[in-house]
Amino acid sequence: MSQTPSLPSLPSRRSVLGGAVAATFALGAGTATTAVAAERTRPSWPTDFPLPNGFRPEGIAIGSGPYAYMGSLADGSIRRADLRTGEGRTVLAGATGGAATGLKLDRDGLLYISGGVSGSIRVLDTRTNRLTATYQPTTAGFVNDVILYGDRAWFTNSHAPVLYAIPRGKKKDGLRSVPLGGEWEQAPTGISANGIETTPDGRALIIVNSPIGKLFRVDPKTGHATNITLKGAADVVNGDGLVRVGNTLYVVQNRLNLITVFDLDAGARTATLRRSITDPRFDVPTTAARLGNRLYLVNARFTTPPTPETTYNAVAVPLR
Repeated sequence: MSQTPSLPSLPSRRSVLGGAVAATFALGAGTATTAVAAERTRPSWPTDFPLPNGFRPEGIAIGSGPYAYMGSLADGSIRRADLRTGEGRTVLAGATGGAATGLKLDRDGLLYISGGVSGSIRVLDTRTNRLTATYQPTTAGFVNDVILYGDRAWFTNSHAPVLYAIPRGKKKDGLRSVPLGGEWEQAPTGISANGIETTPDGRALIIVNSPIGKLFRVDPKTGHATNITLKGAADVVNGDGLVRVGNTLYVVQNRLNLITVFDLDAGARTATLRRSITDPRFDVPTTAARLGNRLYLVNARFTTPPTPETTYNAVAVPLR
């Protein structure tokens, strides 16, 4: 889940990610501390972040400053963690029936939130910790993940062959639905579309289809999907969150406790296996976000029955 849109971003307000410390980082973007956060994480920063019992994390997003936002599959609450210390707090309360899966943080401080089984899409202003917009697509389903592309935020629906797009920033021209077609394969039941990214050339989207383990290149104007040829790997079964850094694509394969790393051509017509990353701390990681030379992942622990006392965490691994 790349935090950098492939097309030029909308003019944005100065990002202030909540609280006096965050304001200092946003307003002092030229300082050495912020430069370090943007380019390279410090070795002394923690690589393991405890989350509240019963939180059930699913999504994670990081902006230019040293803060991560994590969403709860249990109730839709949002938690912010300081990556320098590991300390965190809830910035958006949850509610019965709520869920927060995919997250993306824009440069203007707006956090775009996929609502999972709730079917909703929300936008949180992280400067004020208030919701600025809520959308409810008419198509029933599981709104799973999100990417920032052009002047819109794009969302996958895991239970239906359709993408949703909402305006970024202050625009309020409504929600757009784009049906998936072409070579797209939709399962009759359960999860299909999951993580979403942009192609290196900025002309299309990349979507992973989890159960069949395929990557697709999707034209956002038409929804036409073409299969991305995998070289060196048979599939990406259980593919969940996607992160692209330049021409390198990181595919989080949740239940395999694995990150598979591919080299993409500019148009993402082919993906060539480079290596894989694993870690003994992985416990069904779902999504990832990058800051400097690290990937931060949340452990969803899908193989562990969730209870109010179940423990959860997020971890960081080197971006090697």
